[in-house]
Amino acid sequence: MDAISTAFGLSGAAGLNAWIPLFATGLLGRTGAIDVASPYDKLGSTGALIALAVLMVLDLIGDKVPVIDSALHAVGSVVHPVSGAILFAGEAGLKDVPDIVSLGSGALIAGTLHATRATARPMVTGSTAGVGNPLVSLVEDIGSVGLVVLAVVIPILALLLVVAALVGVVFVFRSARRTMRRRAPEDRPDRGRSRSGSR
Repeated sequence: MDAISTAFGLSGAAGLNAWIPLFATGLLGRTGAIDVASPYDKLGSTGALIALAVLMVLDLIGDKVPVIDSALHAVGSVVHPVSGAILFAGEAGLKDVPDIVSLGSGALIAGTLHATRATARPMVTGSTAGVGNPLVSLVEDIGSVGLVVLAVVIPILALLLVVAALVGVVFVFRSARRTMRRRAPEDRPDRGRSRSGSR
């Protein structure tokens, strides 16, 4: 259960920042603080840690810049799910969970959370003229670090937080769909009146 909870926490962290949990997992696996299933234990190799550290720093900086962050989020639609898949499989694999299930679960968790933040970011950009982007990005980074820590120290709490976040995303999505459906019928008569009035 701890391995599954840790897997949820790490893949959830990957939804907020793809590189922080990958680097942390590689580093912790190398030091023996956590066990990472093969072949994902390659994250702890020297070359992988250097590459992950560079990518993490570039992402931390780039995501604070309004124009660059949009490009990173577009690329992130692939990077985040892949990161989540690797992290989930690296932990859940310790409990003999089939790879296809682990990879799919991690990709779904990270992909869903990333898609949510990527959808919300343009609204932040538009409402604050880009000024709020660095602050939102910083909060996401802190959230990612926090989930990584919880995933290692208190795995069950990390699991509960990620599940709560996913439930919240589903609730907001459904509420938005209901609102759009209610508005659609109201708009049609208005358009019909405007056409008849113009005649």
